[in-house]
Amino acid sequence: MGIYTNTSEISRHTVLNAKLVPDSAHLGSGEVSGLSGIEASKQLAAWTAVDRHIKSEHRVVGIGSGESILCLWITPEIHASVGSTVPYVVERIIAQGQEANKDRVFIPTGFQSKELIVKGNLVLGDVDQFPSIDVTIDGADELRTITTALGITGSKGGACHLREKVLAEAAESFIIVADYRKKSVVLGTSWKHGVPIEVVPFAYVKVLRNLNRLGSPTAALRMAKAKAGPVVSDNGNFIIDAPFDEQYMKHPLELLSQIKMLTGVVEVGLFCNVAKVAYFGEEVWRCSQIRPLRFLVSFFPPQDGSVTVRALD
Repeated sequence: MGIYTNTSEISRHTVLNAKLVPDSAHLGSGEVSGLSGIEASKQLAAWTAVDRHIKSEHRVVGIGSGESILCLWITPEIHASVGSTVPYVVERIIAQGQEANKDRVFIPTGFQSKELIVKGNLVLGDVDQFPSIDVTIDGADELRTITTALGITGSKGGACHLREKVLAEAAESFIIVADYRKKSVVLGTSWKHGVPIEVVPFAYVKVLRNLNRLGSPTAALRMAKAKAGPVVSDNGNFIIDAPFDEQYMKHPLELLSQIKMLTGVVEVGLFCNVAKVAYFGEEVWRCSQIRPLRFLVSFFPPQDGSVTVRALD
């Protein structure tokens, strides 16, 4: 998960009265698999993304970072501790059946999504084998609801920004899924831990000084919780969390460019102009879809599955 912003224009033509594919969603809120509240909204967003974007002809699929690898194989009561939306993506892919998945290869962004793929008996691959990906679906921690879809990586175990960005940019379609709590008008409003930055270990002190001058005086090395010392990414690098004021966060592309210019920075958790669409699972068993050019598409499965499109104010 990273910060996602997409400013490219799309056609104003959108097909109306499309049907939400998960027919079981018509059962009503929380009835698909015994879930309710937040977990049900995560599931709806994930299922919608899979059903609308992973087609029968797709052979290479990228799977984003999930913070729990357990939710597909344990009792429903444990769902409350899942944290990530991505496991529900894999859940829906598995539900498509062995026939649909037998010729597919799934590319993970990190260790946890790799475990999801392996435990789901799906075929595991890597991006160096398949540099072109049909579709990548990833989660997000915060999303702005106007013209961009954004998500800030949290400190719940994810340090996969480099691989996430590679898989996002390698994909023909990059899709974001999240629950309603991740909505925000300005980046950093609800997520206070800052922009995640992957740096080579020997340069972290120098980069911290650079970030201080750039506008993040409280930037800090992310420390591990289960061991002494800093968090180490899958690539052997350190992670810096750099909070910036609203004046900087309103311009993510400019901020990304400035941070990337710092020698020692490997990658930044700002994903600009790569997301095709973002799906929000809402509180009332509804899925909202956000695309570039300020359009909102809402699905209403409890009624007739119709789609309503309107321009955002």
